[in-house]
Amino acid sequence: MQAEAIMSRPVVGIDPSASIAEAAGLMLSKKVSGLPVIRNDGRLVGIVSEGDFLRRGELGTERKRSRWLEFLVSPGKAADEYVRANGRRVEEVMSQDVVTASPA
Repeated sequence: MQAEAIMSRPVVGIDPSASIAEAAGLMLSKKVSGLPVIRNDGRLVGIVSEGDFLRRGELGTERKRSRWLEFLVSPGKAADEYVRANGRRVEEVMSQDVVTASPA
């Protein structure tokens, strides 16, 4: 199976500085579960998907750990999780390690 058989066209992307609400609205209106995050210069810098919205502070769905387990988590990891749960812009919650494929 080729990717073109299952992909949506045209590809709809979003700017890293866009709000989470904009991204969610665009995903709903276009009926897609994820958006490539593309800078003004056309460079792909990440992807934002439904999964990135699951652990949100305002929804009360952020990750909660037991107190003893928090001692084992590095401060950097805890800070990253806080930003992802409370971020307001796409660039704060997107996944940056994107796997791409070239056209055949």
